Amino acid sequence: MRKNGWVIGAVAVAVAAAFAVTVFGGDHGGSAPEPGTCARIEGVADKPRYLAVECGSDDATLKVAKVVDDAKECPTGGAPYSTYTGSTTLCLIPNFVEGACYQHDKGTGLRKVDCATTDAVRVVKAVSALVNCGRSRAVQYPEPVVTFCLGRAGPG
Repeated sequence: MRKNGWVIGAVAVAVAAAFAVTVFGGDHGGSAPEPGTCARIEGVADKPRYLAVECGSDDATLKVAKVVDDAKECPTGGAPYSTYTGSTTLCLIPNFVEGACYQHDKGTGLRKVDCATTDAVRVVKAVSALVNCGRSRAVQYPEPVVTFCLGRAGPG
């Protein structure tokens, strides 16, 4: 059982780390993003593009937590924020959906996948508070306050 915990931890950390990146792109496409709006970033490795999408879309893997002038102004004290710098800097957090599964993706950083996918991580709980996740791995952000409890994906 200890090995399973290690695997869950390693995968959860890998998924969370997919967001702990800094990318520099052009503009934000259209109107300036506001906190609470969602997006995805294409071409993470080279020529990243910010694409605003509806928060309920399967493509909405990121949520704008804060809009700042410099990445150093992103909140601290929890999981690291990803940043996207265009005309302003966006502090980004995952737009995880409780019960959904995610996997690292080279082109977009992270993507929603079927929970039977190898190395996928399931969002066991998504709460707008700082909570204890028990046996799941906690990924917490101070602004907005949110806790994602992550566990190993697998059949129902």
